[in-house]
Amino acid sequence: MIFRRLRYLTGLSALALSVSPALAADPILIGVSLTQSPPGSVVQGKQVKDGMEILKDMVNAKGGVLGRPIKLLYEDNQGIPEKGRAATEKLITSDKVVAMAGGHQSSVCLAEIEVAHRYKVPYVNTNCWSDDVRKPGYPEVFNTSPYNTLVSSSMATTLQAMKVKRVVAFAENTDYGIGQAKLTGELLKAQAPGIEYKYETLDRSSKDFTAAVLPLRANPPDVIVLSMLPPAAYLVMNQIYEQGVAPSPKTILYDGSGLADYPDFWQNVKEGGKYMLSFALYHPQMKQTKLALDIAAEYKKRTGGDINRLVLQAADSLELVIQGIQAAKSTDSGKLIKAMQTMKFDSIRGISNFSTKPGYSFQQWLDIPFVNYEMTAEKQPVGQTVMIQAPGQKFDPAKIVRPAK
Repeated sequence: MIFRRLRYLTGLSALALSVSPALAADPILIGVSLTQSPPGSVVQGKQVKDGMEILKDMVNAKGGVLGRPIKLLYEDNQGIPEKGRAATEKLITSDKVVAMAGGHQSSVCLAEIEVAHRYKVPYVNTNCWSDDVRKPGYPEVFNTSPYNTLVSSSMATTLQAMKVKRVVAFAENTDYGIGQAKLTGELLKAQAPGIEYKYETLDRSSKDFTAAVLPLRANPPDVIVLSMLPPAAYLVMNQIYEQGVAPSPKTILYDGSGLADYPDFWQNVKEGGKYMLSFALYHPQMKQTKLALDIAAEYKKRTGGDINRLVLQAADSLELVIQGIQAAKSTDSGKLIKAMQTMKFDSIRGISNFSTKPGYSFQQWLDIPFVNYEMTAEKQPVGQTVMIQAPGQKFDPAKIVRPAK
């Protein structure tokens, strides 16, 4: 009996030895610098974290990468460039992450990429739209993010198709906001010089934008363009609505930052969001990959809400690192960067490769699909909005719905 017991325990020990190396394998550490507290966009930070956590859990459930689990290390940058720089430095030098992902505010990304470049560590831009993130041409920086040239050129074409005469833009005082508003104006001047356009820069930390909104009551424009992120964007929308400027039969509010994607959109803007026209990078009617649908289902299960483009962008930024490690068969930074530059990226959203052209297009996915839709009822889900422009189609201004009074 004792002999059988010893033999049984010996067998268990052998089994433990055979499986423990895989279970105890050192995790692959990936750094994530995002906004988890004000003044930055906390709602964006949460969406980024949700997307990356879902994909990480899916990958680890299937055995991880190279037999090792993925572990995400988070740092809160508060949407402040200096804090983003410090977070990236800590994650790379102290925590020894093999790559950085999750960047979602342009001013912060611009600070962080300098650190990643200095240490030659891969950095995947998740949602920093400023073209200046790409212009240095750093080989470490990969861009699965939307970019201002794409958004501004689309918006300029849309405004031209609407045959408007006067446009006023409100831009937050960041690289993203100012860059988008300025570029939209430049493209409009080239495409439709007859359209009067001006933009005003607003402090994203302010809570009162009355001084900027009041002058529009006496002379309302045809369109007010927003190049702002929450929470400031929500405050501006409410004050535009409270002053009776927009929405109105005269004035359309046109959002260029995907505000309606956020789960807290309607609870913050209420009637102020009705009739808003939105440039968007996701709509349920767009073609979806199987992995995107799986992530959407898991997101619904975990949060009870519908997925948006930022959740998918975040998952995609992590997916790029994972596929890079698989292609390189290594977590060495140099090998990982080379693999990411040369491999075909089987993206969650359909990316195949990155441009090598210098400037705003460097290591950028250029052909990101987009739509324009209009919210026509309060608390309207994105899937029920009026599609003004589907992917690959022309903008149809005849479909725009305006309030009766």
